[in-house]
Amino acid sequence: PMAERQERVLVFTQFRSMTQPLARHLATVFGREGLLLHGGTPVARRQKLVDEFQQDDGPPFFVISLKAGGTGLNLTAASHVIHFDRWWNPAVENQATDRAYRIGQKRNVLVHKFVCQGTFEERIDKLLRDKQALADDVLGGEVAKSLTELDGGELLALLRLDAARALDG
Repeated sequence: PMAERQERVLVFTQFRSMTQPLARHLATVFGREGLLLHGGTPVARRQKLVDEFQQDDGPPFFVISLKAGGTGLNLTAASHVIHFDRWWNPAVENQATDRAYRIGQKRNVLVHKFVCQGTFEERIDKLLRDKQALADDVLGGEVAKSLTELDGGELLALLRLDAARALDG
């Protein structure tokens, strides 16, 4: 459906070795080549790849290794973000997703996270959801705060030891 609607997609993987096979597969799905960025991509080439993707008639997909593309890229031409495999830290995935949510974004962006039932990835997904829920609870739910924005009482509540729970079990 993405290919038929000529929608553009960012695909993040934590494994550099997956970038090439994903790009080959997506080229058959979209009927044309896309782009590829990983830690081995020369720094001078990275901005050229971004500029190419951002063109109105740019490539339909951009496969990016998570660590190479997690920060500093403006990729608002995408209307889909796919996390092909999950990373342990939700902040890392969120930073990667934010590549499509930059100033100048004019379209809705759908985020897809691939998880196979009964696998290690499913356990990572649960861990990530639990971590995100904890962060939301600790840092204020709907209005997230950084630790530097907490007042004294909020900081003490965060760091206070619940001795009864700590000694129970």
